[in-house]
Amino acid sequence: MKFYKTLFIFIGILIVSCSGKNALLVTGLEGVSKSIKAQYAPDKRVAIFDISFDNSDNKIIATGMTNSKEAYQKLVDSLTSLDVSYINNIRVLPDTVVGNKMFAVARNSVINIRSAPKHSAELGTQGLLGMSLKILDKEGDFYRIQTPDNYISWVDKGGIQKMNKGEFDSWNASKKIIFTKNFGYVYASKNKNSEIISDITLGGLLKYLSEDATFYEVKYPDNRTGFIKKSEAVVYENWLTNLQPSKENVEKVAKNLEGFPYLWGGTSSKGIDCSGFTKMVYLMNGYVIPRDASQQINAGKEVDEKLNFENLEKGDLLFFGTEATETKKRRVVHVGIWLGNNKQEFIHASGNVHISSMDSLQPNFDLFNKKRYLGSKRYLGIKDKEIINLKKKLKY
Repeated sequence: MKFYKTLFIFIGILIVSCSGKNALLVTGLEGVSKSIKAQYAPDKRVAIFDISFDNSDNKIIATGMTNSKEAYQKLVDSLTSLDVSYINNIRVLPDTVVGNKMFAVARNSVINIRSAPKHSAELGTQGLLGMSLKILDKEGDFYRIQTPDNYISWVDKGGIQKMNKGEFDSWNASKKIIFTKNFGYVYASKNKNSEIISDITLGGLLKYLSEDATFYEVKYPDNRTGFIKKSEAVVYENWLTNLQPSKENVEKVAKNLEGFPYLWGGTSSKGIDCSGFTKMVYLMNGYVIPRDASQQINAGKEVDEKLNFENLEKGDLLFFGTEATETKKRRVVHVGIWLGNNKQEFIHASGNVHISSMDSLQPNFDLFNKKRYLGSKRYLGIKDKEIINLKKKLKY
């Protein structure tokens, strides 16, 4: 309804603009564009719709970009229905700037994905070795990519192996191994004292080639080959088939990361932020969940509406921040995982990964976070489009 209200207002502007007042026309078009963005791309972290209009030499020029074909078509249809004459310079990503290699796979143990196409930009998130990615755009030596959780940001060319659709499909369909320890190495030969090809971290994926009693032979997305100790990895399909996501396994994975350092934007065992920590724990339970705490709170089933911790179960996500006011929206800034254990404990990444308690009688009582507790969400056993079950093949 909001979009159509904007459209009707625009029609009124269009009527008075027919005398050549293109400035009013541009204002109306910007309103239409804003309404479409609110509908199709409200969160810029997971969707792009950055389109503006200008008046030059008495001509209306549309510029910008989007990765949503639906939003683009909505805009074009709206302008057609309004009989607006304009020059269309809108890019629908990915386009010819990317070429036919519109996909990629992470080729390093951890790739740093930044908010802008430069090394000095803020770290937005990370990707793990073998992670499948979409390529949306290119600027200099950086590529704008989209991760399996739909997060959009920039990575330098050295971190990825670009692929066309056929190569990408072949990679995704190939037999793989998953690394199940926090840290390790890929060796040049079947000997842990041999040359190291690279390091590898928890959740990393490589193509399976062969195996013997002690090593897997593996291949990287860039065709390097090496060997991983079988005690530190498992065939991915077997791991996923045998995986039984549970409260106990959530606690086990979480506690295995205890003491790891906090890193803003980190989602790996090399450094991790609060929502990166919850992502990793759920990844190793077979789920891809949203990237940031402010996104994670919108998934799953709401629990603990009374904010008294009575109905929480191990594995539930606790969220922290500030409540909404008449002038400000609710702000979610932190997330942790409920453990309970008769001590009202939760584990979270803050400074480092550690266990805190909501019980004032416990030595690890966390008064600061108790005061800013907003509520909790349950992910285990819940069907939600934002909680991707890896047992169902990811589609791009």
